Amino acid sequence: MKHLITAISLGLATTAYAEEAVTVPFDGSFEDAAFAVESAIVDKGLVIDYVSHVGEMLARTGADVGSDKMLFKEADIFIFCSAVVSREVMEVNPMNIAHCPYGIFVAENADGVVIGYRSYPEGEMQKVQDLLAGLVAEAVED
Repeated sequence: MKHLITAISLGLATTAYAEEAVTVPFDGSFEDAAFAVESAIVDKGLVIDYVSHVGEMLARTGADVGSDKMLFKEADIFIFCSAVVSREVMEVNPMNIAHCPYGIFVAENADGVVIGYRSYPEGEMQKVQDLLAGLVAEAVED
């Protein structure tokens, strides 16, 4: 039984890593992109629970883990939820809690600035993907 649980767990982990990111180039600075994303989220009446400064963490810890590779000049993830959309998708399947909260990232590397989010499974989670796509489109248009 223990091996069956391990095999199932490994299968689920593999599935989770199969998710892809949807990215949209941003014509402007990292700061402008971050402000545009924050504004798009707040303008929809949503509350940003946390901003994860992933770029700073990676820069700060690179030497500690034996790496000198710069992944991003800057990178932040805006973490938030939507009570309306979350309730809709969790009423269909309460295990959709696994996808909450939602995040939109802003990242700058040698290729420029991008805004993005993870893709979600087909079905009711497309409501979340539509929400994120709309917020990113609004941020890019500003």
